[in-house]
Amino acid sequence: MFVFDSTTALVTCILVGMLIARRKPSRRGATPRDPDRTRGRLLQAAFEEMHRSGFRSADLDAILATAGVTKGALYYHFDNKEALGYAVVDEVLTSSMREKWVRPLQNAKNPIDMLVRIVQSISLKPEDLQRGCPLNNLSQEMSPLDAGFRKRTAKVFKDWHDAITMALRRGQKRGVVRSGVNASETATFLMAAIEGYVSLAKNSQEARMLQSGKRSVSRHLESLRPARVRARAADRD
Repeated sequence: MFVFDSTTALVTCILVGMLIARRKPSRRGATPRDPDRTRGRLLQAAFEEMHRSGFRSADLDAILATAGVTKGALYYHFDNKEALGYAVVDEVLTSSMREKWVRPLQNAKNPIDMLVRIVQSISLKPEDLQRGCPLNNLSQEMSPLDAGFRKRTAKVFKDWHDAITMALRRGQKRGVVRSGVNASETATFLMAAIEGYVSLAKNSQEARMLQSGKRSVSRHLESLRPARVRARAADRD
């Protein structure tokens, strides 16, 4: 799943606020004393509120209170609520995706091993089960209503899909992934399976549901290894 726990989101957002911030001319109120840090706090607070309540129900006053900033500071960085929501997708969700999936898969010698490791790391914390996947939640809520959100979430899904696809193709060249595997279709299947289990776990509020999903997805990943590799592993066992 494209799942983060709260620690991942916080670290990502701090980095986003400090390294990716774009300064804008002030329209209301005084310029914040530390614009980059203020922007990072706003993005983190907005992410948390959107993950908890959805975008449409997200309360700007709650975001301001959590971030500890004024309304003037909000409008110094973002034109409106939609612009803030777009920035959460473009920066927080995109950066978290890259940290969770893209970079590890780019550097993996064996993509099957890395994919199993990532799947097994999916959080079982009660708060994460309760809220589900922030990317999937936002896509389901806003894609039918707002083209800006639909295009942005589609791009994050594409980054995820492409990271898995490219990793599997590299694995095929190295002989650690079966040559007959359709990498693109397999990537789509894995994403759908992971998000499906996360949604079921969110609905049931049962860690067992997600644990079952993690085992099933891991078994499917093991089936992508060449027969000779599986045979060697069985001999070792």
